[in-house]
Amino acid sequence: MADKRRKGMIIKNVDDDPITVEMDTRTITLTPGEEFHITKEEVRDPRLREVLQVRGVNIVRPATFEEDEKLERELNE
Repeated sequence: MADKRRKGMIIKNVDDDPITVEMDTRTITLTPGEEFHITKEEVRDPRLREVLQVRGVNIVRPATFEEDEKLERELNE
């Protein structure tokens, strides 16, 4: 059976220009083609969702639990 716990996501800038997303937790800037790991909380950020709606950023895939744990450690340093 599939694990139903929420996970972070890997997102990618699919635009030809850099994109900056100012979320509640942090601000990220993605260069064209760059992939970036966001937390499960950031997935629900309304400003990120707005960028997703205009197709400037796409979700590539769900993050693995190992990737989420690593990101959590990095953000808490």
